[in-house]
Amino acid sequence: MDVVRCGWANSSPDYIAYHDDEWGRPVRDDVQLFERLSLEAFQSGLSWITVLRKRDAFREVFAGFDPEVVARFGERHVDDLLQDARIIRHRGKIEATIRNAQSLLDKWDQNGTAWLTTTLLEGAPTDASLTAQGFCRPPQKLSDLPARCEETASLAKHLKRQGFVFLGPTTLYAALQATGFVQDHVAECHLYGG
Repeated sequence: MDVVRCGWANSSPDYIAYHDDEWGRPVRDDVQLFERLSLEAFQSGLSWITVLRKRDAFREVFAGFDPEVVARFGERHVDDLLQDARIIRHRGKIEATIRNAQSLLDKWDQNGTAWLTTTLLEGAPTDASLTAQGFCRPPQKLSDLPARCEETASLAKHLKRQGFVFLGPTTLYAALQATGFVQDHVAECHLYGG
């Protein structure tokens, strides 16, 4: 019997593994969430498969996305990263990752090391709110999935006020899907509700 997956997951073995092993599974650790948000920002304007295939290199050059290390990156690090063909070489996205690490450390100093997790939990949409916005819940097909919603627009504004950059409503929605804050496996997917 064939395993039924969300339609996007069937286009490559990399996507199948990502879908089955990671996508939509709850992540509730600020460091892991910082990595996921950073990678989603690098994906902006590109295909996720591009980031997925470069993820090991990203983890290497960004010190495992340890915010305390990344926050100390200076211009020399930026220049080195812009020369590293193993990653997406975009100055704005590289500098955003560093700035977001600095902002996260600032929020940790003020609120503790679960600040990002708490902020995303409080700001994530619910099935009820998505239904109220006209999105089919549970999603029956890919076209039922929003790219953004009212909550991610609000969350993007909140994070911007906290010093974060390059995290717009669409990037945030994708990150919330990937990290299990929003359950967006389609109803026929073998992982729906899991």
